[in-house]
Amino acid sequence: MAYRFAMSRQRDTAFDADVIIAGAGIAGATLALGLAKAGLTPVLIDPVAFDAQVAPTFDGRASAIAYAAFRQWRALGAAPALTPHLQRIEQILVTDGQLPGASTGAPGPFFLRFDSAEIADRSDGEPLGYMLENRHIRAGLAAAIRAAGIAVLAPARVASAAFGPRAASVTLADGRTLSAPLVVGAEGRGSVIRDAAGIGSIGWDYKQVGVVATVKLERPHAGVAHEYFLPSGPFAILPLTGDRASLVWTESASRGAALKAARPEVFHAHLQRRFGDHLGEATREGPVFTYPLSLQLAERLVAPRVALLGDAAHGVHPIAGQGLNLGLKGAAALAETIVEAVRLGEDFGSEAVLERYAAWRRFDTAALAAGMDLFVRLFSNDNPLLRLARGAGMAAVNRIGPARTFFMQEAGGAVGDLPRLFRGEAL
Repeated sequence: MAYRFAMSRQRDTAFDADVIIAGAGIAGATLALGLAKAGLTPVLIDPVAFDAQVAPTFDGRASAIAYAAFRQWRALGAAPALTPHLQRIEQILVTDGQLPGASTGAPGPFFLRFDSAEIADRSDGEPLGYMLENRHIRAGLAAAIRAAGIAVLAPARVASAAFGPRAASVTLADGRTLSAPLVVGAEGRGSVIRDAAGIGSIGWDYKQVGVVATVKLERPHAGVAHEYFLPSGPFAILPLTGDRASLVWTESASRGAALKAARPEVFHAHLQRRFGDHLGEATREGPVFTYPLSLQLAERLVAPRVALLGDAAHGVHPIAGQGLNLGLKGAAALAETIVEAVRLGEDFGSEAVLERYAAWRRFDTAALAAGMDLFVRLFSNDNPLLRLARGAGMAAVNRIGPARTFFMQEAGGAVGDLPRLFRGEAL
């Protein structure tokens, strides 16, 4: 798709776009939609063409989308393409045990149960969240991007970037150069934009991988998501449409590689041992994927003429399924910050404006990342004292209705200073 020139709202110089977004993944595409709906001209750059991103072999993951995050896609017009693939999460059952709770047929002695009915009066009948396969999210956003006429350069790779007092420029691997008042780095943990802006990152490797597979269930799952905290790490059964489930379990890198390479009958034996028989036979559909698990946080979210979004800003452990929602909330906050600055006649690429976005998202990002890291260390072990302490904590929260309600609203993305798009409102 050819890109068009846009007149900068800062001065009378022609730029290639109002905002250059490096990375056309889920967070980057959502930001582009938000800006375009408000009348700005973004351009997306990605090494992978959209058609390749929606292939079943490109991304085997499914994501738990907070109900407030899905409001954003409704407001941006992306919901019609996504709705046929939505699976409501009506209940979440969290169990701690030395063996998967699924194999026992009942929750262990320490467990948490969350039910969407408990917050129906506060969420307008929304579920706890929605399960969506990533390839369907990508396809739905791609359709909305095309309908909005947003320029997409793909496949194209950003080789370098430079940031001046009034504009930023990116140079592509094929030699093309584009300029804009603002560049957003949304191209993942190895962000070229982040490095070019001189923004460092901190974090560590968990020396674990997430093993992901989709299975067809013999019995209905009734919209219940299960998460079992085992000594090796969490094991999740996440409901999908058509009585399917996305299975995610944490293993060491070596065990994960062995599972991915195992013969179908060997993988099935391991699967059933972890899964149990409470939903009958689980038949694998499609390939097995493995994803390395680590924590990575950018030291800053912004710099002059640059803002970071999604995994370029924060890569967290998927233990509670909040990483993508964090990126989607960031997209909503950044879009709102930029649009409000444009309406006030401000230089929306200046550090003073971008610091509003950073201040908005800084605490939430750091708190969630720290919480996920604590969860990993607390639950991915078999220490008897820690098991007792975490079990007692789970049991206490389970008995306190307001505590359960808070956690459900937090998971639903409805807590704190919400961007307008997360309230379902147009910018």
